[in-house]
Amino acid sequence: MSSTPQEQALDIRKLLKSVVKYKASDLHLVSRSEPQIRIDGKLTAINLPILTGAMIQEMCYALLTDKQKKIFEEDNELDFAVKIPEVGRFRANYYRTLGDMAAAFRIIPTKIPSLDELNTPPIFKELVKREKGLILVTGPTGSGKSTTLAAMVNEINATMQKHILTVEDPVEFVHINNKSLFSHREVGSDTKSFARALKAALREDPDIILIGEMRDRETIEAALTAAETGHLVFGTLHTKSAAQTINRIIDVFDGDEQAQIRAQLSTGLIASISQALIPQIGGGRVATQEILITSPAVANLIREDKVHQLYSQMQLNQNVTGMTTQNQELVKFLQQRKITKEDAMKFSNAPEELERMIQGM
Repeated sequence: MSSTPQEQALDIRKLLKSVVKYKASDLHLVSRSEPQIRIDGKLTAINLPILTGAMIQEMCYALLTDKQKKIFEEDNELDFAVKIPEVGRFRANYYRTLGDMAAAFRIIPTKIPSLDELNTPPIFKELVKREKGLILVTGPTGSGKSTTLAAMVNEINATMQKHILTVEDPVEFVHINNKSLFSHREVGSDTKSFARALKAALREDPDIILIGEMRDRETIEAALTAAETGHLVFGTLHTKSAAQTINRIIDVFDGDEQAQIRAQLSTGLIASISQALIPQIGGGRVATQEILITSPAVANLIREDKVHQLYSQMQLNQNVTGMTTQNQELVKFLQQRKITKEDAMKFSNAPEELERMIQGM
């Protein structure tokens, strides 16, 4: 670049271009620090001047409409997606830290990957053929949940004639109609809330509903109802394992309601896929996916409030059920020499069990 460091620091488009150039996932702009990008899960500072709140505001306001500026100034927080011509599409969050404006940008791939390109297990292609029920993809922030969901919906778009309604905050992957028809709804601009959009969805004749985040009781309740009334529903939660996912949903409700929710989950839940991204030897990351499928035995454990027994159930007849545990996935990647033992232990939800499995390899 021929511009001076000061000019670079004040040009948000050039900074976002560097995210693409270095194959990073995120860009962070925080006052009292130089800009930083996340590559393979690790933050790296860009060799540019330390930012001030004024510099960040000048850069970041260049991407906003007047309406968005007003929302940010009233709420001190703003979520939105933005497409930069000849650069890419990004999910952005603006916020304040010690009074100064700050921003986090995450790149959204413009090309939606296929399930084959993500090397997902064969069971994924079977799950998307279901006519009704709830499929959850869970994991911590940055674990690739949105990408996995986009690939599953992309499989439907390539093979089936369906009306697919997405409710997101903000809309991330924008699908082009192939065999299916898409209605993308963004919370804030197209609808006031997830819960309101889901209630309205039942009158919009969708076959499939994708919920960007099941973040509160009202949204979870609406998702369960939609799954019960003949829709295939995809959703996400910030949980790390199948058992934690079931417990999180149940715990959102009051004690006297929990038996009914367990009954709804036992009949409505199709699968819970808990995902993590592990650093790969030589660069990049690989996804581990713990898969719980609601078999009659699993449904009975959920209904009878025996969630702690789900893990052992997931280990039975896996060639038939398609279920797998996270530790089994970690051992597979260790055997393939894709990940280090140190990273496997760090990311494992049950490190003591993993240690025993490694010793028996």
